[in-house]
Amino acid sequence: MAKLQKSIEKRNALIKATIELVNNNGFHATPMSKIAKMANVSPATIYLYFDNKQDLVNKTYIQVKSEYTKYAFATYSETMSVKEGFEVIWKRIADFKLQECENAMFLAQCDNTPMIDEPSRQEGIKHLQPLLDLWTRGKKEGIIKPISDYLLYAYAINPLSFLMMAQKRGAFKLDKTHIEEAFQSAWSSIKTGKQ
Repeated sequence: MAKLQKSIEKRNALIKATIELVNNNGFHATPMSKIAKMANVSPATIYLYFDNKQDLVNKTYIQVKSEYTKYAFATYSETMSVKEGFEVIWKRIADFKLQECENAMFLAQCDNTPMIDEPSRQEGIKHLQPLLDLWTRGKKEGIIKPISDYLLYAYAINPLSFLMMAQKRGAFKLDKTHIEEAFQSAWSSIKTGKQ
């Protein structure tokens, strides 16, 4: 059991190091040797857990995406109205991006790089299924604009990454009023005139 725990700790250290180095240096300036050094393992140890750098980055992406969506949907129920459900999910996403800034930054980088392969992207999208289902229900009920889920995400969720980065730089401080204003803007961008 101790050996398994040590194995889990090493894998987690590699993932944590990958996130930190990618956030600070970008994907291409993050060699496996630096990841191993930061994780305090030998470079050969990486290959016990991951096939190569691409596999390490993809699996890190999937793990972080899973944690992100688990947090986002923790208090959501399918019985909520479309607006209430969206508000619960949106505010949990905002909270994750502000509280788990390093993980959120990593996901933002992954969303804007060809480094993540398509099967991993599709796996990441599956983690968003409750939000996509909510939008489908909202479209059927005439509450959500009948546009692509990609556009809905771009207008309603992606601005949170911009706000997170502005706060991280110290250019802007998100308080409760700003969060509420940002939510209202997100909701206005995707709702029809029915709500």
